[in-house]
Amino acid sequence: MKFVDEATIEVLAGKGGDGCLSFRREKFIPKGGPDGGDGGDGGSVYLIASIEFNTLVDFRYKRHFRAKNGQPGMGSQCFGKGGEDLYISVPIGTTVYDCNTEELLGDLVRAGQTLLVAKGGERGLGNIHFKSSVNRAPRKTTHGTLGEERTLRLELQVLADVGLLGMPNAGKSTLIRAVSAARPKVADYPFTTLYPHLGVVKIEEHRSFVMADIPGLIEGAAEGIGLGVKFLKHLSRTGLLLHVVDVAPLDDDPVYAVRAIEKELEKYSETLAEKPRWLVLNKLDLLAPETQAEHCQAIIKQLNWQAPVFQVSAVTGQGCQELCYQIMQYLEAAKAEYAEKNPDAEPTQAMPVDDEREENSVLSQADNHDN
Repeated sequence: MKFVDEATIEVLAGKGGDGCLSFRREKFIPKGGPDGGDGGDGGSVYLIASIEFNTLVDFRYKRHFRAKNGQPGMGSQCFGKGGEDLYISVPIGTTVYDCNTEELLGDLVRAGQTLLVAKGGERGLGNIHFKSSVNRAPRKTTHGTLGEERTLRLELQVLADVGLLGMPNAGKSTLIRAVSAARPKVADYPFTTLYPHLGVVKIEEHRSFVMADIPGLIEGAAEGIGLGVKFLKHLSRTGLLLHVVDVAPLDDDPVYAVRAIEKELEKYSETLAEKPRWLVLNKLDLLAPETQAEHCQAIIKQLNWQAPVFQVSAVTGQGCQELCYQIMQYLEAAKAEYAEKNPDAEPTQAMPVDDEREENSVLSQADNHDN
């Protein structure tokens, strides 16, 4: 199954039921008066975030959604039944836009969160509402109004605490395989990763975080070259970026690779470029043990890197455990600080949930990518 992160759908809310024109007709009551009831309200269309979905692939095959109409009113002051609301399940992290106005309608970031995208039509009034002292037999009713109709663009931005960033073949997929149960494809050629992958990194019971791997970036990505820029939006929700660098590339200089990615981030989004970013010097196993420290220090010095730096080998596991522990401590401190400053605010980052449920959900997505 391919990872689908954008979809366009059309939604139509139900029409309100018309009001009824009726008069009471019973034996011995010659002038019963008006008794036409109101119609029912039309059903509305809602989007609801669900943990059961990981992609927007289902909307490739079904793009039109319509809620039920309200029933018309009836005599004897009987009101029509309201149309049933329609709930459309979407993955957590879905952003919703109106295609015609480009208006941002909402952002679904929590399981069970709902968003009204098309309001149902209002009911029509029966003639019972129009009787008065001077009009004892009104023949006036109103029609139910039409429901809203919208064309929506859905964009999925994966919810992850940590995002992996780097050139193709920097070892990002190998790293996420080493620290989580995610199994993205790994090979010795560029652009092995074609779609985002998520993995749950479990430190200990009730302590875990979600890591996202996107396709590698290349120079000119902000202008549409390569694959990674299409998925950079998936890193916009992350709290921390890990800039993975191959310390022993066959062609490019590691320092040049870092600078190139930094330029592309700035071109794409200043907000993304300003996110906390740690340097992960990967593939130490390709260097002789006695030269590893000297080689890494030379790279750090040329970059004048001030943020934390980690030296790892995703293949052998060297340094990976320490990296994960440091990430966990950073995320916990950041969330505690955010909660203290915003006691009533809803968190926008992926927050800890039930480990088994989250792992099953995320890993099923990773498995789907492999198929």
